[in-house]
Amino acid sequence: MKHAWRATAAEAAAARLPEGRRSAEILRHGSLEVRWYAPKGTDPQSPHDRDEIYVVASGRGTFIRGVERVAFGPNDLLFVPAGMAHRFEDFSEDFATWVAFWGPRGGERDNPFA
Repeated sequence: MKHAWRATAAEAAAARLPEGRRSAEILRHGSLEVRWYAPKGTDPQSPHDRDEIYVVASGRGTFIRGVERVAFGPNDLLFVPAGMAHRFEDFSEDFATWVAFWGPRGGERDNPFA
């Protein structure tokens, strides 16, 4: 990346995926970790141990969060508390999203969105 504090979607999309990972790390600061996630075909995610937010960069599909299902598209923001099952389904070939993880393992306390 050219800057440690800024990244374009094009730069993120060109970032190398580390072996064994499905997303590229773009920025890290304290507990904050920002990654670029652009699965192809299916999304085999399992629950994560920290809270996370997705900001959809491109594409459309369905987001599963626990028992909820919602349609998503560009610029949508999706929150998932630590430990909750979630995944993207029926997404377009151009689907890509920023994903930010932060906070302690197990998530923030008193989370009204859990």
